[in-house]
Amino acid sequence: MDDHADKQLFSPGRSYATGRLAAASATALTHEDAATRARAEDRVARWRAVLDGMSAGRITVGSRTPVSGLPAWVTPEVVQGGFATGAARAGGPLEPYEEQAARRAGVPATRAALFDHCLTGPGLAWLWELLDSGRYEVTLPEEAALPTVAWLVRAGDLAAARALVAELAPFADRLRFLPRPAAEPFPDSPAVHRRTAGEAREALARRRPHPRVEAQREALTVWAPFGDAVLAHWLETAGEEREPQAVSDRTPVPGWAARGDALLRRYRELATAHPLCGKHRNPKENLGILLGALEECVAGRPLDRRRLGLLRHAVGSMVRRRGLPGSTPHTALRGAQAAQAALPSHRAFAQLVLGRMADLPQGTGVADPAPLVAPVGEEEAAASGLPAGARVPDTVRRPVEAALSAPVATLVARGVVPSAEVLAQLVPQLVAATTARAYRDPALRTLMAAHHRAFGNRRSLLLLNLQHQVRAEELPWVRAVAGRRDDAAASDGARELLRELGGLAVRAFPATVLPNPLVRELSVLARQAELGAPLVEELAADIFTGRFTPKFLTAARIAGELLAGSVYERYYGIDYAAVRDLAVFEAAEAAGASKRSPRPRSSAGFGELCHERARVTGGRWSVAANGKVIEQAQILTTHNLAVLVARAGIEPGPGAGWDDLARRCFTTVCRLTARVQGHRWPLPVIKDAAYAWRQMVFHLSLCGPEEREAVLWWLTEEVVRHPWHVSARLAPALAGLRLVCAGGTFGSRGTALDGRARRLLGWTTEEHWLRPSPEPAPGRR
Repeated sequence: MDDHADKQLFSPGRSYATGRLAAASATALTHEDAATRARAEDRVARWRAVLDGMSAGRITVGSRTPVSGLPAWVTPEVVQGGFATGAARAGGPLEPYEEQAARRAGVPATRAALFDHCLTGPGLAWLWELLDSGRYEVTLPEEAALPTVAWLVRAGDLAAARALVAELAPFADRLRFLPRPAAEPFPDSPAVHRRTAGEAREALARRRPHPRVEAQREALTVWAPFGDAVLAHWLETAGEEREPQAVSDRTPVPGWAARGDALLRRYRELATAHPLCGKHRNPKENLGILLGALEECVAGRPLDRRRLGLLRHAVGSMVRRRGLPGSTPHTALRGAQAAQAALPSHRAFAQLVLGRMADLPQGTGVADPAPLVAPVGEEEAAASGLPAGARVPDTVRRPVEAALSAPVATLVARGVVPSAEVLAQLVPQLVAATTARAYRDPALRTLMAAHHRAFGNRRSLLLLNLQHQVRAEELPWVRAVAGRRDDAAASDGARELLRELGGLAVRAFPATVLPNPLVRELSVLARQAELGAPLVEELAADIFTGRFTPKFLTAARIAGELLAGSVYERYYGIDYAAVRDLAVFEAAEAAGASKRSPRPRSSAGFGELCHERARVTGGRWSVAANGKVIEQAQILTTHNLAVLVARAGIEPGPGAGWDDLARRCFTTVCRLTARVQGHRWPLPVIKDAAYAWRQMVFHLSLCGPEEREAVLWWLTEEVVRHPWHVSARLAPALAGLRLVCAGGTFGSRGTALDGRARRLLGWTTEEHWLRPSPEPAPGRR
């Protein structure tokens, strides 16, 4: 990369970090919630560390080793956007469990002392006991290091143990290499959970009374009765017309002034004790007018014409709206309001459910949440004050149901996993178990499973120059036991799990591009299964250098094997035969080059093809131009769909077909297109709609002719169920799809000769044709 490109890439990085710092600072200064301000202050400190490290040269943005002095295997602290702060996740002050371990061992409370102790006889014996019991938790990859040393020593591989210790020793005083004790072993089960029971309890414990609900409750239980009392007091001075007179104009009701003074004193007490409502403080509101006039009269000052007029209007308004205090309509209204105010708060239900969950294991999910969110029982009602039989509200149920422990397909079906991004968070639990099957020794298998679960939580770095994220097999403790793997034993399981998870992701979220964390986990399975299934990540347009790794071309070749002659190939104007020839040529060139120089890190031909298709040539760098090139790579590769179908063998699922997935994609396209109308920044929405459209075209291409024709008719019927501007915007795209399915083609710029049919793409360097507001057809609004 030349200097000019460096400046183009790194300048946005610094400006991005500065922008995040400014946003966090504003939140820390102005947000009304103290907890939110505290979290923002933490982000401010992290972003300051990023910028200070960049300025001092301690942090190199875009590198696999971004922090000076830390090797790639150390887990860095990473903030939004992939920026390292300069700190190690396993660093910082000693954790409480480390302090307890030091006390138990009788050594100083330092990491260096603990490290040395674990290499002694008693320390190794303690680690062996921990390994055999399985009662430990690995939350960061480094926490598996010393248990691996202990396992190697017990296995008699002292050379590997010494080599691992030598690599860890320079960081023994800075990083924690010990796991955390756990009450129970991690369950060996195909069930997964989105939250642990402990996390669900924390979410419920954080629930505070809703300010608006509590203000309404105060208004109904405190200020409504008090307002009625003040109104009734003024009505004592009213004539037959039920309007108050000036006290000086009538014979005063005995004791009226004294009772008025008592009401004013009561008001001051209530205002101090019940500060949630502020309406009564407004002198222009009805109650404020009544109180202001009462203060004047109690003080012996006559009401002027203006105040008397306001008083009469306020009393009349209150009587007309609710009836006279004590009347049948008024009593019925206040009774209904009192019943509403008496309804228990969501916080009270949360406290009830917290008690129900107290005895559950806090480190795992919940096998059956139903008893935890059942209606209030008789004994519980007596203890809590909640009505017996009352149903737990949804806002309290949801955190508990999110802790459901079940097969991942069940979680998807029950809505606990609402998106591919959430699915990606759960997959490491399953991949960990499958990956660990390669280790014959039970203790090592448990350790490596725990390690993989922790490694799956490692945040991605912002990387440049086609570097790949650190892989688990690069970590020194994983390398140290690599010879203990039986990859053949795990291959079948990896192949089966890849088919299951890949198929589940496509079936459950057919219109969604697979998120990068999920792609990385599926890639682990693909490598173990030795399927030759190159899965590609979504590239970031703001740091794209214009180059692609060779696996993109391989993925495009596999797509061509599946889609040659298909609607997909014709719709996007792809020559998959040329892609195949390019792949063969570059493979031969790479094979010859390997004898003279390292294997090429990029596919020059694929990059040129994507630039040519995107009509992006050399010139000024821009995010939009990069996005166009990346989108063409996604089109050529189908962004993993073809690889999953052709290599992993995923299917649309029982009782469904590719036509069903195509229909669901189009529903998403319509929903996203509807958001374009009146949207201030619609381009990200248009991009997502185009991606969903691409997935629809892929699924449609795998349909038979009759299924495809039925889907095309259905698209026409479906689009009119949405707002008129959706069908108006999508009309050119639908016309283009029908054109291609009928055997036609687009012109060189993705439009038909008559201009009414267009190819739908997401990125553009000009105004997108989906963006302008269409003119409604006659009679449609």
